[in-house]
Formats: sequence, C-alpha cells, structure tokens
Amino acid sequence: MGGAGRVRRSTLGGSMPHLVVLSGAGISAESGIETFRAAEGLWANHPVEAVATPEGWRRDPERVLEFYAERRRQIRSARPNAAHRALAELEGAGFRVTILTQNIDDLHERAGSKDVMHLHGNVMNARSSVDPRLIYPLAEGEEISLGDLCDKGSQLRPHVVWFGEPVLLLDAARELTADADLLLVVGTSLNVMPVAGLIDEVAFHVPRLLVDPRAHEFAPQGVKALSRRAAEGVPLLVDHWRRTRRFTLPDTFAG
Repeated sequence: MGGAGRVRRSTLGGSMPHLVVLSGAGISAESGIETFRAAEGLWANHPVEAVATPEGWRRDPERVLEFYAERRRQIRSARPNAAHRALAELEGAGFRVTILTQNIDDLHERAGSKDVMHLHGNVMNARSSVDPRLIYPLAEGEEISLGDLCDKGSQLRPHVVWFGEPVLLLDAARELTADADLLLVVGTSLNVMPVAGLIDEVAFHVPRLLVDPRAHEFAPQGVKALSRRAAEGVPLLVDHWRRTRRFTLPDTFAG
C-alpha cells in the first residue's frame, strides 16, 4: 500500500480537497465511552430492547431517560482523543473536512470540528416525541425529566435514533459522500446499514480508507486498510496530508 497518486479536487469548497470522514463507536471508545456491544458496564445492565427501541420507550420512559442521563454523564466526563483533535486541526489548516458520525456524543465538536453531521442523533440534545424536527440543546448538567414537554405539548425524549427508526439526514450524507476526494472510515466495522452503504456512494476513482485495529480483517474489497487505533492512525495521516497538501497515502503504511 504505497503512496497513491494525486486524487481529483472537489468542485465545491474552493481549491482544497474534500475529506469525508465516517466515524463509528471505535473512535469514541478510545476516549472511554462504552459501546452497546461492551460485555460489561452501562449497556450490560440494560438490554438494548429496553432502552434503545420505541417499544422500550413506550413501556418505561423513565428507565430510558435515566439510561441516557447516565450516558450523558459518561460523555461529559470523557475528552476528545488524538484522532478527534487531528481531524479538527486538519479543518483548521484549511482543508474541507466533513464528518458523518454514527456516534451520539459531542467529542468531534469539542475537539473543534465545525462540519459534523450526526446520523444517529446527538444525546446532548432533547427532541419532541411527536415531531423529530423539534430539537432542544441541553445545557451543561441539564437532563430530561418526565413532564418536560416540547412546543407541541409532547414529552421530550433523547435525540437518538433507536433500533427500528430511520437514520437521520441520510440523503444529505449520500450527497456529501459523493463529493468526497477521499473517504476515511474510522472506528466502525461497517456492519450497520444503511450507514455502512455510504462507502459505495463515492466516485469509483476516489480512495476509501479504513482505520481500525482489525481493519485488515474486515475491510471490504477496494477499501484500503490501516490496522491502527484511531488515536494512532488518524494523526499520522493528518500530519502527512498537512505536509503534502494533498490526499495521498504515506509510504510508512505500505504493505
């Protein structure tokens, strides 16, 4: 996997190339945020069906609200890691960087990234239970309680896509991915559809790169694999791109 040739430049966003990043739970896990596949911790004591489905919400909204309050406390105590910071620094250096994240935390934003699209929602917001367009940012330390209502008079719920609900902003994510000069996938095994299908939205000649400790085990055909932790691999890539001012693969990742 040697250094690649120069890729096309986007017709949008000026002369700088456009990096689209698809980030998943792995990048947040390196900041200490538990994933729902964890064998222990918060998720181990709460079945997915009870706290992450519309049916669970209807059965026991108080349990769901307390579960996501605990998730918020965990996220607020976490800090962006080197991968989050490197992506924000690349944007600050003048590159066009769009982050499409499956994560419901705000670590990308706290690292300094400006163009972040949350495909599965953002737990730091509340939303109406009858109109998903009504979204309310939660202040530091603020939680959602039973009886907290939206402007239409319905109970507020976490702004999170639960199992069985449609992914947010998927059409917009497809359009952004189609404009990419390079697609960087970080911390996801590409098992969750329909978001995993975004890797097929890029033009045929656009490089696709997967960074994950087990990337070589599950990278789809045509996707280059870097078997590194996000906090290790992403900063190395970003440093190379900032020095060369173009999206090529550094020779140190050959093989």
